[in-house]
Formats: sequence, structure tokens, C-alpha cells
Amino acid sequence: MFSPYTIPTLCFLLSAQTAAYHPRVDLDQGRFLKVLADAEARLNKNDGDALAWAVKSQALSALMRLDEAEDSALQALKLQPNLPEALVARGIAKASKAVQQRNLGSLFMLSQAMNDLRSAVKNDPDYALAWMTLGLGYQQLPGALGGSTKKALECADQLKRVQPARGDLLQAQILSMQGRWHEAEPIFKRALDAAPGDPEIVIGYLGELGEKTTRKTLGEALQKQKLAAEARRLLPLIRTRGKGVEAVSQAFLDAGRDEDSWGVALDALHDVDAPSIIRLQLGKVAARTGLHSKEGLAFLDQAAKEPMEGGTGGYASLHWRRGQILKKLGRPKEAREAALKSLTYDSNHRGAKELLDDLD
Repeated sequence: MFSPYTIPTLCFLLSAQTAAYHPRVDLDQGRFLKVLADAEARLNKNDGDALAWAVKSQALSALMRLDEAEDSALQALKLQPNLPEALVARGIAKASKAVQQRNLGSLFMLSQAMNDLRSAVKNDPDYALAWMTLGLGYQQLPGALGGSTKKALECADQLKRVQPARGDLLQAQILSMQGRWHEAEPIFKRALDAAPGDPEIVIGYLGELGEKTTRKTLGEALQKQKLAAEARRLLPLIRTRGKGVEAVSQAFLDAGRDEDSWGVALDALHDVDAPSIIRLQLGKVAARTGLHSKEGLAFLDQAAKEPMEGGTGGYASLHWRRGQILKKLGRPKEAREAALKSLTYDSNHRGAKELLDDLD
């Protein structure tokens, strides 16, 4: 719900000191490791740079380092209480922790996150990430917690002022979540036509096309047919973008085209901007299908030794997938160790817990 993957390209100029610092551009492109390195370099020179603390927090959330992300957001807000980037950073960190923890306290954290997002758009009405995240929050939260499709669609209208294609994306996602695929599809297509190389739109479109709600509308056979056809059509547009290729590979996987899912990821591995994302996807394909198990395990082992780009399940997901493959290869002791390793990164990881139960 509160995904940090879609960030606007417009820059909020805070002061003469930060006028040359435009981190939203790199965040928009999903370059979270670069954003983190740049922010830390600035903070080494000046630990009073509120914007650097804020975008560091956003990058850390994308990297699933949520406690550090919340601490960095709080530091930014101490320095500049109304900074939109800092409000969004705290909202994303709190919401991500709420989703991860899944307990009664999560409801309070989600409420706080929504308050931060509302404050962010009030302070900066042109902040696209805030509108996108707030809109998805309104749509996905139950009404008792402030959820509202009407308010979600109002966020989409506001986002269209700033970034028309991303606004169409948000509107289409909201309609799709409601089971209104036939209304959503032409709006998705309009967004794709307006920004054909935007991986976030490809991700959102293919993701919703593969959802259960869409399956109820189209039927399983037609859904799989459309997933495979659209994945093949969109691949050339995002061939060098790690997250985009991941989405195409996932669409093939959901369509039951397992070898195609593996092949497009493998072919793109050396050309994409974030190869760690593709190595993780190759491991996922191997874990889910049982195909190319040894190769998938090797890719995961390699990814575990390197910095992982943000916007994935992170190292918790990586070690869970390792455990799944190791179990299928008949190596239960190592599979158990991998599941326990996953839980060191996310103590509530459902997949890792289920794997341990299976092994026990």
C-alpha cells in the first residue's frame, strides 16, 4: 500500500543551501542506493541538512531498513517540522512497519501515517509521491480507519495536475481494486501511451492485471492470455529497468509461462540498472516453479553478498527464497538456517515462518 517506488520528478526548493540538491529525481527513478549514498555524503558535511535526513529515510524504507528509516525521518522533522519530504518519509516508515508487524499497534501507526501524508500534501500540493501514497491508503484502508474510494479518486485528480500519467495510473489502480477492470483498463492504456518508458506505470498495470479481482472479471484463461501478451508487448520499453523487467517476468510467471519468466529475467540481467532485483526475481522463479533450482540458488547467493537495490522484499525475502529452493533440493538443515536468517531481517515474515513449520 505505502510503496516508496513512485516519487515525483518535481523538486521542492527549500533554500539557497539546498537549491542544487534534487533528490526527488533519483528517487523517481528508483535509484535508492544512490540516494542513500548522496544523502550520507551531505550529512557527513552538515548533519543539520533536514532534506538529506528525509530522503535518506525514504531510501532506507525502500531498502526495508525501517527502524533506521523512522529514526532518520524524526531527525529531519526535528530540524524542519513541516518539511514535506520528512512527513512523507515518516508516513512511509510507519506504514511499512505497520504492514510488517500486523498487530493491534499497526492500526495506530497507519492512522499516524495517513496524518503525515495529509500534512505533506497540505504543505506541498505538488508533491506527487504524497498524493499517490495517500490515494492508495484511502483506497486500501477500511472505512472505520478513514478509508474512502471517493477521497482516493480525489487524490488521483490532484496527482493529474502534477503528473498526468501518474494520476491516470492511480485512478486506474483504484478502479481495478474495486473490481472495475473494464473501466480501469483504458485509463491504464492512456497512462502507458503518455509515458511509455515509465516502469512504475508498467509495474502498476501488469500488477493489477494479475490480481484476483481482475481474474473474477476476465476469467482465468483470458487473464493469463492478456498477461503474457502485454508482458511481451511492454518488455522492449523497459528492457534496461530492473523493476520493469521484474514486473514483466512476474506477469509471465502469473500467466503460467514459467520458462518465459525465467528467460526474460536472465536475458536482461547484464543490461538492467539494478541487477540485484533481477537476481532476486530469478531466485523467486526457481523457488516457485522448481525449475533451474541450482542456478536460482546461485543467483540468490550472489545477491546476498552485494548491496540490494530498494523496492523489493529485501534480504528477508532473499533468504526465504533460498530456504524454499534448499528444501526442494533435499537440504533441510540449510533450508532451516535460511528461514531463520530471513527472520533476523523481518521477525514477522509469513513465508519464512511457514517454511519453518513445514520443515519442522
